[in-house]
Amino acid sequence: MPRVPASVAVIGGSGLYSLFDPAASARHRIETPYGAADVTTGELGGRTVAFLTRHGVDHSVPPHLINYRANIWALASLGVKAIVSSAAVGGVSPDYAPGTLVLTDQYIDRTWGRADTFYDGGASTGSSGGAGSAGVQHLASADPFDPALHRIAAEALSHEDVRTSGTVVVIQGPRFSTRAESLWFRAAGAHTVNMTLYPEVPLAAELNIGTVNLSYVTDSDAGVAPDEKTGEELSAELVFARLREAQPRIVSAIEAIVRALPEDYRPRTLIDPAAVAAVLEQAVAR
Repeated sequence: MPRVPASVAVIGGSGLYSLFDPAASARHRIETPYGAADVTTGELGGRTVAFLTRHGVDHSVPPHLINYRANIWALASLGVKAIVSSAAVGGVSPDYAPGTLVLTDQYIDRTWGRADTFYDGGASTGSSGGAGSAGVQHLASADPFDPALHRIAAEALSHEDVRTSGTVVVIQGPRFSTRAESLWFRAAGAHTVNMTLYPEVPLAAELNIGTVNLSYVTDSDAGVAPDEKTGEELSAELVFARLREAQPRIVSAIEAIVRALPEDYRPRTLIDPAAVAAVLEQAVAR
């Protein structure tokens, strides 16, 4: 089936494994230099949207084994310029209680061993462009999520009870935090904890794709014992149960953000376009 171009993508986190009516969407297996990625295209918010689920449709891929580079390269190959992502997070701040929606704007990376750049070295193409190695590139990351997309999302969700700022600590997973770690993250100024937003966000930025993240707080992580809202201990079963309950709200918020994106949105140019072109011109893995 021919690929359907899309300028907007949605990446679904835990609990969000489908987005479209199967009868009105098309699934594509996209071969990339880093392996294959499965992407579905359909309509959301009046736009043609590419959808990708991080963990697979059966939640079979753990956070540390997600092929982040294949996912982002595949979306870029479709022409994606903006990514709206969802994520399940634990709250490590008492102000980010279970049930809270958060528009994340900062992260603290506590992962290790993940392939987190497209630019692994070699001679650069230089500013004149052309095929070849993309060389070494240094990504500016002071504002890792696109501030313009963040403002658009905040306005689109102004009717919602949503936190419009939040710092997430991205841990390696798949285990949850210890109580000491949760308290440490809180002391460091974090509001939430997650396992997948790194290196997804900087990889997208390396291909000059803007990102905005909508997180849903499922629990109080391990910093409060038991959970201050329900008296339940943190478990995977608790997280998934709350995600199922919140699914309509999460999808509705994502659709509102997609609908609000202007047709003429242009992401920040954080990496030399010639270097980006060199990455996208690589031969795909077979």
